[in-house]
Amino acid sequence: MEDFIANIFITSFLCGIIFLIVAAITYYFPPKKINAFYGYRTASSMRSQERWDFAQRFSSIQMIRGSVALILVSLLGYFVPLSVEIKQSIGMGLLVLMVVYLMVTTERAIKKEFKDT
Repeated sequence: MEDFIANIFITSFLCGIIFLIVAAITYYFPPKKINAFYGYRTASSMRSQERWDFAQRFSSIQMIRGSVALILVSLLGYFVPLSVEIKQSIGMGLLVLMVVYLMVTTERAIKKEFKDT
């Protein structure tokens, strides 16, 4: 168990769990109005209420997908014998990739859905 705690993959695993919880909350209880505190907030998602609603639903689904992948890869990483430095790099890289994945896919979907506005 100590090896698991010392392993940086635990950070990716816990972040995956937190992202999954946040995604479930935003999926089932999306913010109704455009705000600066809660939800997927970018310039393109905040242009109109229609874009806002679409972005909240789509980003929640993408966050669920990304967090499940993060959890699975983190669990697999526990069983792969690598040095601590490599595991740390992979763990941090996974977190960054998950956030980039969420933003890129959501922004592309917003552009595709709202071509004229």
